[in-house]
Amino acid sequence: MSLLQQGSGLDDAARGEELTKGTSHIVVATVIAAIVVTIAGAIYVIHGNKPPASAGDVTRVVAHSMHRETSGIDASGRPMPKDDFDQVLVFTHIKLHNQSKDPLFLRQMLTNVTLDDGVHTSYAATPYDYDRLFQAYPDLAGLKGKSIPTNATVSAGEWIEGDFVSSFRMTKTQWDARKALDYNVSFRYQPDLKLKPSGPVTDQ
Repeated sequence: MSLLQQGSGLDDAARGEELTKGTSHIVVATVIAAIVVTIAGAIYVIHGNKPPASAGDVTRVVAHSMHRETSGIDASGRPMPKDDFDQVLVFTHIKLHNQSKDPLFLRQMLTNVTLDDGVHTSYAATPYDYDRLFQAYPDLAGLKGKSIPTNATVSAGEWIEGDFVSSFRMTKTQWDARKALDYNVSFRYQPDLKLKPSGPVTDQ
């Protein structure tokens, strides 16, 4: 027998059995890989379809424009230069829903107004400052509602709602020319909730 005809010493039947064993290992590996991919895909779909922790709705927005002038006296009673400016107060009614299985801790709420020069942002006044506003301006009493706690804890599945006010130094002309109005609701340990008014913005 020549060197070209020498093989592994196995006859055809043995070589066939060895080939079959190799093929079965490939089939098993392919099946396992398919199962792993299927499980990974299922996990992705389940987590991908999981609703966000929070949801909400801005159901009412009322804007009130006013011109203000400071008293010219500081907190200690000493005279200081007077400051006069235009201001827009934005009164908002908001509803927040905890869609998760854990409590949500409200951290802050922001109102964003987009003008030609960019985004102007104002924090929601605390319930204490909200009440003080109506004491200082009793003519705004018709806009007062139940204030929403700015540091509320929202239990799993719970809804909370209430009113808050934000303040912007701008003229009514600037307010009327706004390009957008939206809100950021910030929770501890969770992504911000971004909302837009679900109805028209009115002026009063």
